Amino acid sequence: MTYTYPPVSSKAPRMLHGADYNPEQWLRYPEVLEEDIRLMKLAKCNVMSVGIFSWVSLEPEEGVYTFEWLDQVLDRFAANGIYAFLATPSGARPAWMSVKYPEVLRVGANRVRNLHGFRHNHCYTSPVYREKVTAINTKLAERYSDHPAVIGWHISNEFGGDCHCDYCQDAFRGWVKNKYGTLDELNHSWWTTFWSHTVTDWSQVESPAPHGETQVHAMNLDWRRFVTDQTADFIMHETKPLKAKNPDLPVTTNLMEFYEGLNYWKFADILDFLSWDSYPTWHDADEEDTLASRVAMMHDIVRSIKGGQPFLLMESTPSSTNWQETSKLKRPGMHLLASLQAVAHGSDSVQYFQWRKSRGSSEKLHGAVVDHVGHEHTRVFQDVTDVGSALEGMQAVVGTSVPAEVAIIFDWENRWAVKDSQGPRNIGVKYEQTVEWHYDAFWKKGVPVDVIDMDADLSKYKLLIAPMLYLVREGVGERIERFVENGGTFVATYWSGIVNENDLCFLGGFPGPLRKTLGIWSEEIDGLHDRDLNGVVPVKDNELQLNAEYDAFELCDLIHLEGAVSLATYRSDFYAGRPALTVNRLGSGKAYYMATRFKAPFYDDFYGSVIADLGIERALETQLPAGVTAHIRTDGTSDYVFVQNYTPETKQVQLDNQSYRDLLNGNAVEGSLDLQPYDIRVLRRAAERK
Repeated sequence: MTYTYPPVSSKAPRMLHGADYNPEQWLRYPEVLEEDIRLMKLAKCNVMSVGIFSWVSLEPEEGVYTFEWLDQVLDRFAANGIYAFLATPSGARPAWMSVKYPEVLRVGANRVRNLHGFRHNHCYTSPVYREKVTAINTKLAERYSDHPAVIGWHISNEFGGDCHCDYCQDAFRGWVKNKYGTLDELNHSWWTTFWSHTVTDWSQVESPAPHGETQVHAMNLDWRRFVTDQTADFIMHETKPLKAKNPDLPVTTNLMEFYEGLNYWKFADILDFLSWDSYPTWHDADEEDTLASRVAMMHDIVRSIKGGQPFLLMESTPSSTNWQETSKLKRPGMHLLASLQAVAHGSDSVQYFQWRKSRGSSEKLHGAVVDHVGHEHTRVFQDVTDVGSALEGMQAVVGTSVPAEVAIIFDWENRWAVKDSQGPRNIGVKYEQTVEWHYDAFWKKGVPVDVIDMDADLSKYKLLIAPMLYLVREGVGERIERFVENGGTFVATYWSGIVNENDLCFLGGFPGPLRKTLGIWSEEIDGLHDRDLNGVVPVKDNELQLNAEYDAFELCDLIHLEGAVSLATYRSDFYAGRPALTVNRLGSGKAYYMATRFKAPFYDDFYGSVIADLGIERALETQLPAGVTAHIRTDGTSDYVFVQNYTPETKQVQLDNQSYRDLLNGNAVEGSLDLQPYDIRVLRRAAERK
């Protein structure tokens, strides 16, 4: 296993700490720009993201460039030991471009072209837009690729959305034709004989429309795939002139939390490192630890996309936001806890939106390191400084990995297909929540997890979990079968193995290519109303030693055993006594099948037994109190254990017998650990890798 990775930049081989910086908003206030440098150093910030949405400040008229202000900013950074991720400005086009070249503006699914305004209101296919992006990026690369302050490129900002203009329709037709080759193959794959929707000419292929076609599920899937591919192609287009000037300067773009519109796994090979923007609604949830688990899962997704390589937390808020339903302030301790949570799961940075609050427009009241008051004497500024101090003491953590023996499949294409399908519960099958519930069982126990797509390498894991793997791409079922035969443990649930990659149902019985591995046949699935409740009763002396009854709700799969053994049966309804939880042995491994959705505490009990059975490593071999978790990074010689308390109460954690030292203050720690409300401690110990 790879335990260490090089830093994002050899210029700055340390934990990065900084923010989005918009000096172009303050060019009429030179005293503000001077003061910013002093405050950045005071807050222990060493990197800024600059140039996001700066197009009109760089090119106020077509072909007229004004780089002098950016020269001064970057030179000032270099003189003060501050680095920059220099953004390409394509996230928002200038008004002169929209007026002169209206084709750059997006067309909605209703086939109406947008007016100028907002962000990402541009067509990735437009030849004019691509030409203008190439021009400005070439100028930036020529001027700044070798600047001592610049350590990487920040490509645009939070890519998202789609365009349905004529250029995109033509590109979609070309994409479809390239994929299927013939109309016969297209019609078979899309099953267009349904409702007489057979395509008889390539010109009839169109994107989904609210006043047109939406019921051909394979077409909907392909449109989403096309949008992802077109976005990825645009990123490569943006990157080309940058790499032509300096191929060693790394590029990234900032991903968004659980964003559904783009399959982020397609970005793995076109970005040098990944980054994302985290904005959880702390203190809004009924249970803070539930939210913490969800955020941790997204950190793990981003880390897993590039095979475990550390990522950067590109944006977070140092206080509140201005766009969520309720803009809560972070309670004392929460900012350090949330920031170091990202580091615990693989981030080598903590960065914010934004450095200084804007005076006007939509984000003028969004949280920032520097408030409108303009000085450092605020609670938030002190919180940010505390994070900077903590990161200064974590040099040894940079580039370390997360030693996960467990993987959970959270696949974007499967997500699209599950949510587009009709039946058995159109009020919601809750794919995301289902995956989160499985993940949460490991979060509570301090077990590291990779969150992968179905095409990822499985060989390094002991345990593979695939909640609701409705869509199974070609070859995946066979790879899972080999994983189990070679000694792995696999867990699947109801509503799995239903369709192939074209959303065509598998023939010959569900769960399709998973049937042999799981040793069951799913004949029917019962959708339950929210008012309905079933349950399961463990089989006496079952191998997992489950002895409590558990409630089951929403979906109940009616299965037949085909080699599997029943571990629990349904409690009620006409299928009472039929298998609800099974295990099947195949080769050197085994596969579990959950035929229903369980209520707590089933997942904690089930996975607790599986973790113990497989000897899966936990960050701390101890019972963690409710609301407390632990996570681990390692370089193979030393482990760094992040113990986190997501409750407003003091918690005590009993440590195991290993020798620990507090990474941030150097003190020895033994016996037990007292955690204050919203507290985090980082402990170092000798690694004992298995």
